[in-house]
Amino acid sequence: MLKTMTFLIILLIVGSVSAKNSEQEIARLGQDLTLVGAEKKGNGSDIPAWTGGLQKSKSHPSGKFHNNPYFRETPILIINSENMHLHKDRLSLGSQQLLQYYPSLDLPIYPSHRSASYPEYVYQGIKHNASSASLMKYGSGVSGATMSSPFPIPKNGLEVLWNHTLRFRGHSVGYVASTVHINQHGSRAVTVRDYQYYFAYSDRGVLAEELDNKIFFLKRKALAPASQAGGITLVHETLDQVRSPRKSWIYVPGQRRVRRTPNLDHDTPDIATDSLRTIDQVDMFNGAPTYYEWELLGKQEMYIPYNAYLLHDANLTVEDITGAAHLNAKNLRYEAHRVWVVEAKLRIGLKHRYAKRRYYFDEDSWSIVYAEEYDEAGKLWQFSESHLINYYEVPVMFSTLEVTYDLKEGRYFVEGIDNDRGKTYNYDANYNKGDFTTSAIRRE
Repeated sequence: MLKTMTFLIILLIVGSVSAKNSEQEIARLGQDLTLVGAEKKGNGSDIPAWTGGLQKSKSHPSGKFHNNPYFRETPILIINSENMHLHKDRLSLGSQQLLQYYPSLDLPIYPSHRSASYPEYVYQGIKHNASSASLMKYGSGVSGATMSSPFPIPKNGLEVLWNHTLRFRGHSVGYVASTVHINQHGSRAVTVRDYQYYFAYSDRGVLAEELDNKIFFLKRKALAPASQAGGITLVHETLDQVRSPRKSWIYVPGQRRVRRTPNLDHDTPDIATDSLRTIDQVDMFNGAPTYYEWELLGKQEMYIPYNAYLLHDANLTVEDITGAAHLNAKNLRYEAHRVWVVEAKLRIGLKHRYAKRRYYFDEDSWSIVYAEEYDEAGKLWQFSESHLINYYEVPVMFSTLEVTYDLKEGRYFVEGIDNDRGKTYNYDANYNKGDFTTSAIRRE
């Protein structure tokens, strides 16, 4: 009954918000705008023009850790709690509060490189989306789009958000990584999982009408600790989650059966993080956007985590990466880039842990690089960072690590540590829909 009432509220308060691009607007793609929709020019000082990004490396095997293209560089600036007032115009509110909260934290600023790049077919897919994509009624999904971000010339905050949700992340991807929860006392709890993704939305040649309302399929298997080993979560991620919510199942090895998991959405606590974050904070934000009103605040030059190859080093351990209170600054890299800023306010009549949220989107990849979550009193509660690199054998811009800080309780959570696994993301995995069925996980 509650779900039905929530759905009715959403239908009443959310309207259609999409408008088609003109031919003149679309003609800008590849001219003054990149084919992703970013400003091609630099700012005349420390943000360079985009000249194609890192080129595809045919010799780099997928799954091998990447050499740092900028290994010779050193920081041009170190921002800390003592000098951050001089740089506030380029720091998110979350970054400022994090520096205030942890005086031991530094933000090393390096020369900027607009390294984002994608295969040519992704660029062509985005350009096609520019003339065919539109928001579904109520803003709950997108029609007429495939492959990657549907709105390279966004008109509102919802379109920017969907650019993140549907950005190209590869086709078939597998990896093993650790998640680490660091409590208020600096103690670590480590969980290791095997992840398998099949991005149906980004299949080459797929038509929008063939998607069957699916974005991707995920199978996540726990490897450690022993008490969780063998447990599997299966997810079918839907495009319009108001019309058809995401489907999810879990396999419990002790019971040897598969069962549906209800309410794996919105502010359901993410138990993998000791409930530090909510389900819709995975990938910085995911799922239906209909609980919030989304406002596009504009673009801004900011220092953001970028080209994080220091964090991607195969020689690092969990202990090297995670400190007692925050990430170890010696492995961090921030650069000046332009971001889209979008604010989300909880709709009247709906309930969520976070009353307000603010997101910062990298203009060259549409990835959310910062997320700020506020409580009902308007106080910043949590702050997340996504540390991007170019997996240049594809090429694709994606996070090598995400971190979420709980500023109320003084704890934090890190996701994506694969350094001690010997391998990183394998973009040559050969999964298909048949690998993501309840029958398939019963056979494991």
